[in-house]
Amino acid sequence: MPDEHALKSVTKRLIVAKQGGVGRITFDNPERRNALTYDMWKGLPVVLDDFARDKAVRVIVLAGAGGKAFSAGADISEFEKQRASDDAVEVYNAAVAEATGALVGVRKPIIAKIDGYCIGGGLGVAMCCDLRVAATDSRFGIPAAKLGLGYKLNNLKHLIDVVGPSFAMEILFTARQFDAEEALAMGLVNRVLPPAEVAGFVDDYASRIAENAPLTVLAAKTVVREAVKDPDMRDPELCQKVVDDCFASDDYQEGRKAFMEKRKPQFKGR
Repeated sequence: MPDEHALKSVTKRLIVAKQGGVGRITFDNPERRNALTYDMWKGLPVVLDDFARDKAVRVIVLAGAGGKAFSAGADISEFEKQRASDDAVEVYNAAVAEATGALVGVRKPIIAKIDGYCIGGGLGVAMCCDLRVAATDSRFGIPAAKLGLGYKLNNLKHLIDVVGPSFAMEILFTARQFDAEEALAMGLVNRVLPPAEVAGFVDDYASRIAENAPLTVLAAKTVVREAVKDPDMRDPELCQKVVDDCFASDDYQEGRKAFMEKRKPQFKGR
């Protein structure tokens, strides 16, 4: 597990916090609408690995600093330096792929708290989360068609899984920005709330999840993730294992006992 100094050394524009069972990552580049820098992409897997190893962290929340944007995508100001050659592009893309893989691979639930702009790579990050809660003034889009960019299968799969092929094509073909109500209608987000209410709602949801049985939450996330895969890619043995782990756990005994005693259960994740 990285020590505190090592964690801070790779998170210059990531604000990292842990409290009450919730691990928080805040993109801290507000002057550029929280555009993701190379260092931020590199830092994400390190922080997520720390959260994954910390048993006290049961839920992860991603957000953007400043209240104006979750993330407007990749920081274009870095492109001249970070994408100046084929080798540089390969290194940059590898960092993005590693960060995306880390987000998808986290076994703990992740909530995206979305204020303002959630564009391009920022939307890609949000799509890797399990739940998305947005403010009414949020804006969503993938402007690739205005830039001549192409996305690979792995980059679009999460979007397609969430909104389906038809809405995915509308987002990509038009390259326009969608408002929060449109995003809600297509299933891009789970909830839309007034800006002043988003933080409180996310805090409440994160606390609710953190108080629930961690093995049950893990089982739910695992089975749902497997269910959306092509049938020949699913792992039924893994699905059965996470369910069996629930029934064999101390938490299952605690849940039943707390129910009979009409009290709040104290789950330990084992």
